[in-house]
Amino acid sequence: MTPRLLWRPPAELLTESHLAHYMNWLAQEKGLHFSHYRDLWKWSTDDLPAFWQSLWEYFRIIGHSPCQSVLTGSEMPDYKWFEGATLNYAEHIFRQKTDARPAILFQNERQSLTPVSWAELERQTAAIANFLRRSGVRQGDRVAAYLPNSPHAIAAVLAAMSLGAVWSGCSPDFGASSVADRFVQIQPKILIAVDGYTYGGKAFDKRDTVRELCQLLPTVEKVIFIPYLDENASLKVDKEVVLWNKIMAAEPENPSYIIQPLSFDHPLWILYSSGTTGVPKAITHSHGGNLLEHLKYLHFHNDVRPGECFFWYSTTGWMMWNFTLAALLAGATIVLYDGSPGYPDLNVLWELAEKAPIHHFGTSAPYLVSCMKAGLSPGATFDLKNLRSIGSTGSPLPPEAFGWVYENIRSDVWLSSMAGGTDVCTAWVGGNPLLPVYQGEIQCRCLGCAMESWDENGQPVPVGEVGEMVVTRPMPSMPVFFWNDPDGSKYRSSYFDTYPGVWRHGDWLSITERDTLVILGRSDATLNRQGVRIGTAEIYRAMDKIPEIKDSLIVNLERPDGSDWMPLFVALAPGARLDDGLKNRIRTVLRTTYSPRHVPDEILEIPDVPYTISGKKMETPVKKILQRKPLDKAFNRDSMRNPEAMDFFIALAETVK
Repeated sequence: MTPRLLWRPPAELLTESHLAHYMNWLAQEKGLHFSHYRDLWKWSTDDLPAFWQSLWEYFRIIGHSPCQSVLTGSEMPDYKWFEGATLNYAEHIFRQKTDARPAILFQNERQSLTPVSWAELERQTAAIANFLRRSGVRQGDRVAAYLPNSPHAIAAVLAAMSLGAVWSGCSPDFGASSVADRFVQIQPKILIAVDGYTYGGKAFDKRDTVRELCQLLPTVEKVIFIPYLDENASLKVDKEVVLWNKIMAAEPENPSYIIQPLSFDHPLWILYSSGTTGVPKAITHSHGGNLLEHLKYLHFHNDVRPGECFFWYSTTGWMMWNFTLAALLAGATIVLYDGSPGYPDLNVLWELAEKAPIHHFGTSAPYLVSCMKAGLSPGATFDLKNLRSIGSTGSPLPPEAFGWVYENIRSDVWLSSMAGGTDVCTAWVGGNPLLPVYQGEIQCRCLGCAMESWDENGQPVPVGEVGEMVVTRPMPSMPVFFWNDPDGSKYRSSYFDTYPGVWRHGDWLSITERDTLVILGRSDATLNRQGVRIGTAEIYRAMDKIPEIKDSLIVNLERPDGSDWMPLFVALAPGARLDDGLKNRIRTVLRTTYSPRHVPDEILEIPDVPYTISGKKMETPVKKILQRKPLDKAFNRDSMRNPEAMDFFIALAETVK
């Protein structure tokens, strides 16, 4: 049955969107005519060199030397892109500078919305770049940052980029050992850190953590210190400490700074896997790969335009922070918010959307679900007339939340559910200004992404059925390597062990007859129930219909005798009770919405659902705990947003038979 149609692109988008302009450009410049997006997508994945070369030309990439070939190689991951070409990501950001609008709008829990001009951003970038260069930072050296989502981080990452240094960031809500697990691997030369931050109205002094990091990171030669929480704060460590404001006050050099041309595959930044069950993987991305990918997604799939305000609620520890930075490539003003999305209440971000005003509002699926369950109606409370799109990622957005957006925000807003990840620092699947939005479905596979849904034998599953999400052809935004993985074994085992030469992403995927997509949760957290595979997202969608349930988590434990035990854990809304009546409603909803196999063996109340710092439910670690795996092998507290949530499961494991 076709789901409810929620949105159709207005006539203006069909002719004036970036994607429409690109299709016209292909017709005029290349003689390529496509009557439908599906045909354009197929060409973009069939003829990879022609597609990615067209982006180089269409976006007028500033190349300092020509490439000898667009793509060489015969099997993933051993492909090379644009060999011989040199460029720099930062140079493409600063070509957008203008006096007409700010580069950044910034707000935190203690500071009202404040603009940062392009001239000021460039001045700060130059000051940091010159300091790094004078400190001996060279191409390939690592700059590690322990920073909140503030303009300091934007200027610092652009400075590192301009020199060819490699950026790596963690947000200050990470604990010392969690940060060290990441930064020790990459041996940074410079550490940039704050004294603390505020969240939910509370102040958190992190100087002890910074001191501990300095002991754990022997390669760090200098610390750039930012008194962010307290302007009079100081730091004493056994490294040279330089205040951010002192760097800013230095006399500008002439020339102020020089952007270095770098090879297409030169490391841009290092992102990290969640590290919930082991040392985080240091995923290294390239200047050229991320530049082309970000230009493609922000223009064609998000339709971000010069002069608009782009916002995504994130911290510096999530790849969506890097993705937000990329909106500068499109000439947008980026809106940064540092603080809790629920303080003083869930309206804080919608109020920001009115004030900025925000044209593209990005957040996580759980935030939209929280607003829905809280009964919010932002469209009635705030003036959101400038809001063009709402982006959602982090986990599958349930159909009910789709409906809530159109009923309570704006009936004509473009809802763009997307999915990708740290692995590619972009979205594989997401928005499309030329296609409709159906309730509960992602609009399209992105250009250049040869995604399919496969069975265990490596064959595409029929339309509408569920299989493993795979990508069958290379993309330039795939990692160039994992840091400290000289033979590439960690890289290969992460994505290519199941299907040699084909990227397995680890999600359950259904591709519909409309060529839309539905993601049903992580395949490594599958509920194999009496021989039938159940995606955890199905359970969560059903639970989102029940207002008494604030959040939920489900696992299935297979027993040696062939039986299994599938408990459902629920965190309740204030005032709710898990009595027999609520339990029966839960069972009825699961049975009638899906099947009797979806009904759990037991329903247990928990204080909170455990999440990673990047907002992922920790299904597999919970399963390992209940299987009585060694705790140090099951999960890492420092990789968690709420480590105390695991205490319930540790105690429960002692009673599980």
